Amino acid sequence: MAPANPVPYDSTPESAPIPSAGIQVGAAPPAVVRSGGPEPVSQEELNSWRRGFTPQAEIWNGRLAMLGLSVGLTVLLVARLTGHAN
Repeated sequence: MAPANPVPYDSTPESAPIPSAGIQVGAAPPAVVRSGGPEPVSQEELNSWRRGFTPQAEIWNGRLAMLGLSVGLTVLLVARLTGHAN
């Protein structure tokens, strides 16, 4: 099978491809503008108790997970400090 580009390419900096006009080397790419992006949500809506796969459920899941982790670590710390080991 023949290569897609039959012209040999030398990887030395002198033969590197020239960037297209208007784009500087090392410049940031142009910003992408999305017309159908997410709409801002009010603070009350974000804290509401919603079930299912919703952003609100994910926020409450994270809050309750951190609460459980904190309570568990506190219980272990208190048990270790009081020295009630069998």
